[in-house]
Amino acid sequence: MTHPVKRYHPAYIIVELVSTAKGLFGFYILLFLLKSNSTAGWVIWGRYALLAATAVSVLSIFAKWIFNRYELSNKTILFREGMFVKKQKTVSWDRIHSHRSNTTFIHRWFGLTSLTMETGTSGENAQFEFPVITQREKVRILSYLEQKQNRDESKDGIKPERTVHFQATRKDLIKASFTSLSFLAIFPLLSAIYFNLAEFFSIEESAESAWHYLLDHVWILIVLFIAAMILSIFIGFVKTYMKYGNYVISDDQERIYIDKGIGNEVSYSISKNKVQAVRVEQSIVKRMLGLVSIKLISAGSSEGEKEEISSLYPFMPKREAYDMLHTILPHYPIKEEMERFPLKVLWLKLFQPYYLTIAAVVGLWIFKMEWIWIAGIVFGVSILLRILDYWFTSYTRHNQTVQIRKGGWLNETFVTHRDRIQQVTVKHAWLDRKFGVATIMFSNRANPSHESLLFGVSKEEAGIFYEWYHKKSVSG
Repeated sequence: MTHPVKRYHPAYIIVELVSTAKGLFGFYILLFLLKSNSTAGWVIWGRYALLAATAVSVLSIFAKWIFNRYELSNKTILFREGMFVKKQKTVSWDRIHSHRSNTTFIHRWFGLTSLTMETGTSGENAQFEFPVITQREKVRILSYLEQKQNRDESKDGIKPERTVHFQATRKDLIKASFTSLSFLAIFPLLSAIYFNLAEFFSIEESAESAWHYLLDHVWILIVLFIAAMILSIFIGFVKTYMKYGNYVISDDQERIYIDKGIGNEVSYSISKNKVQAVRVEQSIVKRMLGLVSIKLISAGSSEGEKEEISSLYPFMPKREAYDMLHTILPHYPIKEEMERFPLKVLWLKLFQPYYLTIAAVVGLWIFKMEWIWIAGIVFGVSILLRILDYWFTSYTRHNQTVQIRKGGWLNETFVTHRDRIQQVTVKHAWLDRKFGVATIMFSNRANPSHESLLFGVSKEEAGIFYEWYHKKSVSG
């Protein structure tokens, strides 16, 4: 059975026009407002180029809405794109590993949303997007997906009931706003505004006289500082509330669900059997507060901005996060007791070349000889980072899972299952052989492939690990 070929909702045009306007807004401000009286050649030609780019973008948006369509069938989704060059993309239902929806302000005005389906491949076939569809159409597509993937449902067609494991409270959001340090963003913003205004207006003398006045009246300076801090804390909380408000983590027997956002609503769903690994991250601030961020790595997950979507609430208390993870994904246990490396691994780390220090010395020697002392700071920081990396690096392998913890400033714990490891490589350089150690590198399916590196393992342990991995082919 094949459903009719459908076009995206007409509001697609408005959504794309708003997105284009946001991207070009800064150029219009520069060329038509700040440089309104300029007769420079680059300004004049820049205006013509900007108007031409705007016209092309608008025409392209209308063309995409007219010619881009999709079609659902029993086995696949078919996407048809292009006006002059026709292109068809097909994805089968069983290749879809996870899906997410994103409802922006513009989407909400029209009662619409977007839906992105992720596969286990890379490149242009990694994601298939429905940019502007109705909520009803989204439900229809997802219900069709569930039917085609043979989800476990009761005989009367009722979907499995979800269990809510976490729901962000106001206390969680306040803690998140301070942990993320988002409240400090106002200070570089004010600085950028000042220097941009100073470039076009003569405000240096006024600013200098105002600064001297404030120094003579310290109490005014203190009041202004407190007011700025209160304003920045309020802005930071609002920003955090808009991003992480309504944060809910739930699951059923088959899938994990993450919903979040007030202004920009985001929903994410992934099948539990598609999770390739789990990564736990702790910055220094989070370590001090006992908070962690847990990221689910899947074959369809991608690095960058979208990586945060598949993260369990990134400011969760450590013990609460571990308990929830063990409940949702019991096959990925996290062990606190791990094996540390011998002291000779630290000496090996310290003996390795300091490429960043060498680059700093060469650069400063050529361009700023009087600042050559900065290279000493770079060298000292490099040593400190290597010591911290050694101190926090540990490793354990139990049953079918392997767990690695490393990193100084940003501590990362990576847990994966033997059956999810795609490839294992054991290598050792000349200096490594002198110290009797090796490096283990193994990769998991992701987009791009996620590689984990464990440096300083003894040659004996590296051999045991290699044999342990290859047992999966025998047991399988």
